[in-house]
Amino acid sequence: MAIYFRMEVVYLSRISNNISANNFSREVKKSDFSEQTLIFLYIFIPLITLVTVLGNALVIFAFVIDRRLRNQSNFFLLNLAICDFFIGAFCIPVSASYIMTGNWMLGGILCKVWLVADNLMCTASVFNIVLISYDRFLSITLPVAYRSQQRNHSQTAIKMAIVWLLAFLLYSPAIILWEHINGDPLIPEGICVAGYYYSWHFLLGASTFDFFLPLIFITFFNLSIYWNIRKRSMKKHQPSITYLPDQNVMSSQPSLIIGISASESSIQAIKLSRDKKVAQSLMVLVCVFGICWAPYTLLQTIRAACHDTCIESYWNQVTSWMLWINSSVNPMIYPLCHKNFRDALVKMSQKCKVTV
Repeated sequence: MAIYFRMEVVYLSRISNNISANNFSREVKKSDFSEQTLIFLYIFIPLITLVTVLGNALVIFAFVIDRRLRNQSNFFLLNLAICDFFIGAFCIPVSASYIMTGNWMLGGILCKVWLVADNLMCTASVFNIVLISYDRFLSITLPVAYRSQQRNHSQTAIKMAIVWLLAFLLYSPAIILWEHINGDPLIPEGICVAGYYYSWHFLLGASTFDFFLPLIFITFFNLSIYWNIRKRSMKKHQPSITYLPDQNVMSSQPSLIIGISASESSIQAIKLSRDKKVAQSLMVLVCVFGICWAPYTLLQTIRAACHDTCIESYWNQVTSWMLWINSSVNPMIYPLCHKNFRDALVKMSQKCKVTV
């Protein structure tokens, strides 16, 4: 989400007709930071940028190098890594320069480009997490139907394309066309915000689709996965019962032989163990998403409703930085939790050593 930080400004909106554009311009001030805050920003921003770009680049390169990773589930992870990579490579650096100077110096067209890219990548990242959760839900709760879809690459490509399309439609048309539909908000030169910056109705509606509904979906998928694994774990400890005819022909009741196949129980145990690891890594991914996105989403709606009078400026920046951290942590979750990704990274590092 675009970094909408407060710079001690009073925004001229159609709701606040008593404030003139001149007053708005006079209220715009360069962001003031203490020396300690500046030192922190000079360390934090390059570090978070490096981690985000490098981490997601490694996931992308691992996918390219190791053919074993090219299945439906990992294609969705690749889609997520691409979103997070561009957040680190483009959105964060531009946002950082805006935060540090408190002044937008790249012109109106690049302002629109940045706002569209930032909102597009962040929203697509959220939708990819939903898609990954849905994919894991199918693989664990409906394994037979899921396996039949693995070779349908066109369906996988369509799902990935839908993520980008929906992410674009949520914010980009409003960013591009807001002033043409709702009138020019008279944003002064040096400020780069979307026209709906103080439209809490729009922000609440958009947040419903880019946070609240995704959170409901992924919570449902995770709970379904949890109950499925729990049921199978309980069933695993119950011995199977086999009915065999009694050797005594005079007996009308069959004998009971309690036992479990050697091969069958091993296969079930391996699959159950694998599904538990998938569920655990998915839970981490979802928890990180909720922790990083909830404060920002709630704060932006409240900030727009009260026109920045009830929210201190540093909270806008803190919650925005948490979104960056989400894109930095995502690539660490799967390489650390999945053996195939770790093996691919090891293979990639070995090739680099040979080349050197």
